[in-house]
Amino acid sequence: MTSTSMLAPTGGHILQVETGLQQLMGDRELYLQILRRFRQRYPDSGCEARKALTGGEPGHAQRIVHTLKGAAGMIGAQQVYLLASQLEPLCAGPASGWSGLLAQLEQALRSLITVIDGVLDGDPQQMLAAQAHAADTAAKMPETRMLLQHLARLLDEGDGAAIDVLEQSATVLAASLGVEVFQEVTEAAHQFDFEAALATLQGAMA
Repeated sequence: MTSTSMLAPTGGHILQVETGLQQLMGDRELYLQILRRFRQRYPDSGCEARKALTGGEPGHAQRIVHTLKGAAGMIGAQQVYLLASQLEPLCAGPASGWSGLLAQLEQALRSLITVIDGVLDGDPQQMLAAQAHAADTAAKMPETRMLLQHLARLLDEGDGAAIDVLEQSATVLAASLGVEVFQEVTEAAHQFDFEAALATLQGAMA
């Protein structure tokens, strides 16, 4: 898979440019600034977490992973975000619980940095396409609002169809709610904690 395909406006688990732009109201310059900051601060986060874990500092490792998760969510780095979300609670446990996931996170982070470098080195057509997609998504906000209200109603009724909506409309919902909120709602729904999922959703919609 090439960097270009991974950066396609319609998807890619490594870096969803349109999701990051959508969260920043389509502000391309701000998004690039945040990408540069991520590139400077987080390329070694996986190694730092491993060092902390092997050095008997699980709390420190957990903080590193938590910070990485938030930063990845902000730029639309879905793969790193999801792996960090899974790894974070396992840091306090035995190595058998976190070692495999940490290796995956380190690999995903390396791939992400490569993709970020491609964006920062300049693929203007790619960024403009993603920016247009973000603007198009914003233009469809009334439709998105209806989708959010439908999802809220299903959660309120404890209807398992809410999980289908979350999976089928993941891109739109993540762009609208933000990756971190979307992930919180999805995780709660998958655990059939519809009340918590609804509370998080309503908080984001308010």
